[in-house]
Amino acid sequence: MPRRHPAPASTPRPNPHRPVILYEYPLNERVRTLLRLEYLFRRNSFLMQRGHPFDHHHALLSMFEIMDVSSRQDLKGEMLKDLERQRQQYLGYRGNPAVSEATLEEVLAEIDAAFQGLSQQMGKPGQSLADNEWLMSIRSRAGIPGGTCEFDLPAYYAWQHLPEEQRREDLTRWMEAFGPLAMSVELLLRLLRDAGMPHKSVAQAGTYQQNLGGRNYQLMRLRVDGTLGVIPEITGHRLMVSVRYMRPDSDWKLKPVSSDVQFELALCP
Repeated sequence: MPRRHPAPASTPRPNPHRPVILYEYPLNERVRTLLRLEYLFRRNSFLMQRGHPFDHHHALLSMFEIMDVSSRQDLKGEMLKDLERQRQQYLGYRGNPAVSEATLEEVLAEIDAAFQGLSQQMGKPGQSLADNEWLMSIRSRAGIPGGTCEFDLPAYYAWQHLPEEQRREDLTRWMEAFGPLAMSVELLLRLLRDAGMPHKSVAQAGTYQQNLGGRNYQLMRLRVDGTLGVIPEITGHRLMVSVRYMRPDSDWKLKPVSSDVQFELALCP
């Protein structure tokens, strides 16, 4: 059963006094989509909490991007299958003396809640927003550089002059259309990350490769000491993953690193 509590003391931990950068690389298209949605939900939430009209403008643009990413015809069905797969896996842990029953039931309750919320939502996530002509007029202009100026969208310009709390209430109400999706994305990625066991690795002369031995991994996670000034270029597929460390020059042109690089690696099945 994947961990849901802090790792034991023997597990390598980043030094809290050194900046550590976490890089994640999806090993299939489904996880790639989940990571993009997670990023957009986090950005939207951060911008909504701020009060300037520019912040709320970009929160709205993030919402439109969520609409675009979640418009895939098969996304909802795939996520429901993933939730059911996770449910069956966790049901198999019942009766296992090494597993906390309370934690197990908590996870199963989260999976059931996410499944019910997503399955009961009619149509694609955010479908109700597509019927809002005012929002769609903003969306159609947002792709044009400067296309949301006051002379193009005077009603939107007036909305930006509303009190901060009123704008935030509107954004919160519109984002409710993605509530079940956001819950499912957060849960699926958390369970996936918890399934990966981190271990220390070394990229000799800046290069690392690992044969996956036929095992089906979905996500690769790297933790790198930020003070090293290196950037991983990651590639991966079902047979092998590889990392090549690069270092940027003053113009941020990347050049290969020739020295050994220590990092922490986790492969999540």
